[in-house]
Amino acid sequence: MNSASRVLRRLAPRTLRGRLSLVALTTAALLMTILTVVFNAVMDRHLQHQADHELRNRAAAVATTVDTTGSRVRVLETVNDRLLDANVWIYGGTRLLEKPPSATAGEPAARAADRLATQPRDACATVQAHGHRPVRLCAQRVPGRRSTATVVTALDLTPYHSSADTLLAGSLVLDVVMLGCTYVLTRLSVGRALRPVRTMTDQATQWSAVDSDERFGTEDHPAELARLGSSLDALLDRIRTVLRHEQQLTGELSHELRTPLTRIVMELDWWRARPRTDAETHAAQEVIAEAAQSMRTICDTLLHDARDNALNPATVPGTTDVLPVLDRLLQHLDRVKTAVETEAPVLEAGVTPVPLERILSPLLANAARYAHSRVTVSARRVPGAVRIDVVDDGPGVPETFRNELFQPGRRADPGDGHDGAGLGLPLARRLARAVGGEVTYDPRHTPGARFTVTLPAG
Repeated sequence: MNSASRVLRRLAPRTLRGRLSLVALTTAALLMTILTVVFNAVMDRHLQHQADHELRNRAAAVATTVDTTGSRVRVLETVNDRLLDANVWIYGGTRLLEKPPSATAGEPAARAADRLATQPRDACATVQAHGHRPVRLCAQRVPGRRSTATVVTALDLTPYHSSADTLLAGSLVLDVVMLGCTYVLTRLSVGRALRPVRTMTDQATQWSAVDSDERFGTEDHPAELARLGSSLDALLDRIRTVLRHEQQLTGELSHELRTPLTRIVMELDWWRARPRTDAETHAAQEVIAEAAQSMRTICDTLLHDARDNALNPATVPGTTDVLPVLDRLLQHLDRVKTAVETEAPVLEAGVTPVPLERILSPLLANAARYAHSRVTVSARRVPGAVRIDVVDDGPGVPETFRNELFQPGRRADPGDGHDGAGLGLPLARRLARAVGGEVTYDPRHTPGARFTVTLPAG
C-alpha cells in the first residue's frame, strides 16, 4: 500500500499547472464517460422503439388481410401478398395458418413466434437467429366476433445494431478529441492565469525587504491575485518594520549604554592615575557598580519593551507613583536648579517604574543639558491620564529642527560639544506609546523648551 502511494506521488505532476490540467482531464473523462454511456443507452432504446414501430406497422398492414368475421379465421389473398408474407406468421387462435416461405419449424424465430401467439396480449421479443443475427418479433392480436387471429412479424436488427455500433465508435472518437482539447486548453489557460504569479515571484526575488519600497499593489490584478498581493505587501512591511526595530534597538542600546560606560571608564582612569586611599577606592567602586547596574537596567528595559511590543504593544503593565521617581531622577541633575510642582502627594501612572524612568530620563537630561539655570517639572492628573511637563530656560529647539526632533539619530547641532546620538527623545516617545501614552513638544512655549509626557492614569 505504501509502495503504491509512493509510485502515485512520483507519477503526479510537479507543477501546479500540470496538476490542475490532470484534475481537469480526469473530471472531463469521468463526465464524458457518463455522457457516452447515457447517450448510447438512449440511442439503443430509440433504435429499438423504431424497430418495434416498424413491426407494428407491418402487422397492422397484414391484419387487413385476415378475416375474423366467420367461425374460422381466413387469410385473404392480396396483390402484394408475397411482400406481406415475408417474415410474417399468422395464427388462428394457436393454430398456425401461414408462415414465411423460408421459415422452418424448430428454428429460434419460429419458436419465439409460437410463444408470442399464445400470449393473451400484444408482446415483443428478441432472439438470436442463425448466424447469431438478432431478430426482433412483435405479435398483434386481431379480434373478431367469433374467432381471434394473431399476426407475428419479424425484423432483422443487424442494421440497427450496426448503426448503434457506429454511433458508439463516433462518440468514443469524439471523447478522445474532446479530452485532448480539454487538456491542451486547460494547460494554456492555467499557464496564462499563473503568469502574474510567476511575475510576482520574480519581483519578490529581486526586491530587498529593507531597502526597496517596491510593492505588488492591487491594480491590474484579478481579485484573488490582488488579495495575494495585499497579503505579501503587508508581510514585506512587517519584515521591514521588524528589521528597522532591530536596528533601532541596537542604536538605542548603544546610546543608552554610552553614559554609564563613560562613567565607568572615567572612574577607572581617575583611579589608575595615582595611588588612592581605601575610601577613594571604595567610592570609585560604588560609582562603577552603580553605572553597571544602570547598564543592566537599561538592557533589561529595552529588551523587555521590545518583547512586550512584539506580543501586545497596547498592554499597560502595572502602576507607579510618579513623584518618587521624579525626585530620584532630579537628584542627579546637579548643574542646574530643579523644582517639582504637583497638586497631590500621590500621583499614580499606569506604568511600571523602570519604563517610567526610561521615559523621563532623556527629557530631564536634555533639559539639564540646555538649561541656563533652572529646570521645572510639573506633574498633575488630567481626565484619564497623568501629565508631566518638563520645562527649561535654555535656548529652546530651533524652528528648522522641530520636524526632526523625534527622529532617531538627528541632532540640532552635532558640534555643540554635548555627548549624544540623537536617540533619547525617540526612545522616550516610543516607550511612552508602548504603554498607551505620548511625548510631545510645545513649540509655542518661550523662552526655553517644554516637553509634555502623557501617561495613562493608574
